[in-house]
Amino acid sequence: MATPFWNRSPADTRIIVGLSGGVDSAVTALTLVEDGYQVEGLFMFNWSEDEAGRCQAADDFDDAQAVCDVLDIPLHRADFSREYKARVFRYFLDSYAAGRTPNPDVLCNREIKFDAFLHHAERLGAHAIATGHYARLTHDDHGTRLLRGRDPGKDQSYFLAAVPMAALERSLFPLGDMHKTDVRKKAQAAGLPIHAKPDSTGVCFIGERDFEGFLRQYLSGRAGPVRISGGVLDGQTIGEHAGLIYYTIGQRRGLGLGGVAGASDAPWYVASKDLASDTLWVTQDEAHPDLVETTLTTAAPHWLIEAPTFPRRCSAQVRYRQRALDCVIDAGPDNGLVVTFDTAPRAIAPGQYAVFYDGDHCLGSAEIVAPGAGAPLPDTSNNERMTSSA
Repeated sequence: MATPFWNRSPADTRIIVGLSGGVDSAVTALTLVEDGYQVEGLFMFNWSEDEAGRCQAADDFDDAQAVCDVLDIPLHRADFSREYKARVFRYFLDSYAAGRTPNPDVLCNREIKFDAFLHHAERLGAHAIATGHYARLTHDDHGTRLLRGRDPGKDQSYFLAAVPMAALERSLFPLGDMHKTDVRKKAQAAGLPIHAKPDSTGVCFIGERDFEGFLRQYLSGRAGPVRISGGVLDGQTIGEHAGLIYYTIGQRRGLGLGGVAGASDAPWYVASKDLASDTLWVTQDEAHPDLVETTLTTAAPHWLIEAPTFPRRCSAQVRYRQRALDCVIDAGPDNGLVVTFDTAPRAIAPGQYAVFYDGDHCLGSAEIVAPGAGAPLPDTSNNERMTSSA
């Protein structure tokens, strides 16, 4: 059996870093060079379209090359756009068409960065790969553990909880013990030309474009009524939406609801989506029962530990920017889980992930099927029509 990379001397260990052209991956490479590893970079082309004519990826590749020039390390490139569209983007579209709110960053990590990229790096002779994620990995003869990053505002373990353990065992996250402010300072001190480059935002392949406009290129929403859920105006129709695919549970912005006779000036929230009748239900009640469910049902879980016995107490996080809440997990329908919270999380959205923790230790994850302990969402993929090929 080959010696695990963490038992090799750095000088004899070849690490290929996923370089994105940003400051995080650049400092990842810098840190490994300083630690004495054999370091090489690899830039991934995952998306081939750009509204502006010149693909943003080309600019990012130039930045990655500039970093490699400073560090005096080679830079490889690989085009995973076909794999991305088949394994991430297709699922993204199908999920929206079925009324879910998918998390493409979770899928991208599982399918591309820690699968396609990892295997490509191994073909290049890498003993391990490294990325600029703010999370920690501990490796020893007892196994590998995924832990939250030290910077609570940047921790990205949520996005890594669906990655196979076999891939994490061959990975490094050098930024896991660092704070973002220190990362930028380190990049500046080393003379890296991207030390002040802004962080990328938005969905990974969309960036800062108008999300609804982007989605309309691929899916055609079906119009339906907007109706009030709860209160004295319960059931009243107050408008028409362009398609349920453009909304998510708990959404506040972009609803286009002005003054409604008999209603207060308080903001409106998406309470639920009835796919059978194409009805968008909205509320002004932040504590509406549909927004504060204490239970959810998941698909089959992916564990980063030995499969636990049920019931099991832990904590769970249902969105990236929400905190983990104490809960009990138990066996659910179709090999999934039923998760019952001590305190209800806000706006449980099918398609997002429930990620489970014991303190800082990430235990695993499961895609959310539905709020409550009821049946899964119906298959409504035919409710939305594809308008162009993905």
